[in-house]
Amino acid sequence: MKLLLTGGMGFVGHHLVEGALKNTNWDIIILDRLDTSGNPNRLEDIQIWEKEKNRVKFVWWDLKSELNDEVSHEIGKVDYIWHVAASSHVDRSIEDPLGFVLDNVVGTTNLLNWARGQEKLRLFINFSTDEVFGPVECGKSKEYDHHHPKNPYAATKSAQEALGEAFQNCYKLPIITTHTMNVFGERQHPEKFIPSTIRKILNDETVIIHSNPAKTKAAIRSYIHARNVFNALLFLTREFEMNGYRGYDEYNIVGEVEIDALTLALKIAQICNKKLNYEMVDFHSSRPGHDLRYALDGSKLKRMGWKLPKTFNQSLTKTVMWEIDRKDTWL
Repeated sequence: MKLLLTGGMGFVGHHLVEGALKNTNWDIIILDRLDTSGNPNRLEDIQIWEKEKNRVKFVWWDLKSELNDEVSHEIGKVDYIWHVAASSHVDRSIEDPLGFVLDNVVGTTNLLNWARGQEKLRLFINFSTDEVFGPVECGKSKEYDHHHPKNPYAATKSAQEALGEAFQNCYKLPIITTHTMNVFGERQHPEKFIPSTIRKILNDETVIIHSNPAKTKAAIRSYIHARNVFNALLFLTREFEMNGYRGYDEYNIVGEVEIDALTLALKIAQICNKKLNYEMVDFHSSRPGHDLRYALDGSKLKRMGWKLPKTFNQSLTKTVMWEIDRKDTWL
């Protein structure tokens, strides 16, 4: 079997490469443009890389352009596509919305157009986010709830999903969509909350906690380690291998913990054995588009039999300890 993984040198993507090398016999083709998100050093840093790297092929391409014949020949025929490549940082989407349209909407369309010519294609997983549903004050978003994207990043991911469903309907591509909560783990870009918080705590700096206007309630998110995301994608892929593709569907990939930013920062400080210095900031008022709470309902995958292989506390501790060991050498 051959997997085409877009964004395989990004943070989430390289964990998916690691998982596929450890848990399958697939050949993996990474399609990546190696921008600020894509870093080949991530793959060099995983333990299994030297032993199994002969199963991985890298093809450079920027999906803002159509896949030409040369690139198509380099990729060859594939059985699965996991489309993970995306621009994903809310702040940058507010500063550069057109760039996110080009990456997430135009880029996805180019990949879908190319996939139409893949006669062997068994499954295309369109990787999306909980942010398409917008802020959730109470309850949790289910797979087919209405989208209310509140920032350009979320809006482009909503469009990406719609394109996937349209291509399934019009061209019969075997497409499903996954929604994932905040993903964390080793080798994450330091702009993200968990690695940023670890570094600030280690350096005795003040951690900014996004909050409500009254500065009494910290922003709430759900978190899942990238290895657990791989496990869910593999579970879904094998489910469709065993039972066949049954038409377009959507699945929420959800961890077991919902936690506010202050509690999470305190947990990280405890693992670091350091004091937390923090400031509550009403970030939404100064930067509209940052929502106070997102939440996904994970009951669908649970009913299908998927279980988290690692707990949140196990994953967080491992990630913090990795960051402590590598803080001067990584990114």
